Amino acid sequence: MKLAVVVTTYNRPDALAAVLDGYIAQDMREFELIIADDGSTTETRRLIEGYSRRAPFPLRHVWHEDQGFRAAAIRNRALAATAADYVVFSDGDCVPPPRFVSRHRTLAEPGYFLSGNRILLAERFSAEVLQRRVPVHQWGTKEWLAAWLRRDVNRALPLVVLPDGPFRKRAPRRWKGVKTCNLSAWRSDLLAVNGLDESYSGWGLEDSDLVIRLLRSGIRHKSARFAAPVFHLWHREFDRSRLAENQRRLDEILASPRIEALTGLNQYL
Repeated sequence: MKLAVVVTTYNRPDALAAVLDGYIAQDMREFELIIADDGSTTETRRLIEGYSRRAPFPLRHVWHEDQGFRAAAIRNRALAATAADYVVFSDGDCVPPPRFVSRHRTLAEPGYFLSGNRILLAERFSAEVLQRRVPVHQWGTKEWLAAWLRRDVNRALPLVVLPDGPFRKRAPRRWKGVKTCNLSAWRSDLLAVNGLDESYSGWGLEDSDLVIRLLRSGIRHKSARFAAPVFHLWHREFDRSRLAENQRRLDEILASPRIEALTGLNQYL
């Protein structure tokens, strides 16, 4: 199958560089990487151009004008820009381990989307990783356990790798806690629900809305925990002033039978 990875970013080129280093070190190269840029300045564009010249896979930059937090819109634009069969979503501050993409591919199954988890790096440790260009994507269990003992990361248990099995489908209708920093789905399933809903304004809950609509369309949740974590670099909290409005929108979708996004992917196709 053709596979695409969509990574969102906004004016954080140092973190994006660490993330791109992680993708260049993947144990497979049969995928395209699309940077979904929510309005960054030319510094990010120059960084991506530099990486595209040495990446062992197609690296594309999809950008729109900065008009505030519009992650749903830029992800939709990235979805419209690819013809891949399967799409892995992550963020520009989430460093992937070497088997991140291949494990999503291995666990992918018709009728299911995958949800993985993240290991949070502390503020001081994140600054050190970025300033010293520490290659954490290459770290093994020993280094991460030492980091956990130093409280540089919040947990180490997600580093345990378990094979595919029935336990991954024990919560087929789970949507709470699923985040687009580590989510993958068949593009045809995303098209069927009209992608992400751009009606959400500002940060928060547009990923929950997507997952609820996928579940309502008949697609089930499959866990990628203990297989494909990401290492999440610390950042300040986003502006949550519109979270109450977004919660109202989410309550509406929970109470309705609607499957398709009100303002979604179809406008870019």
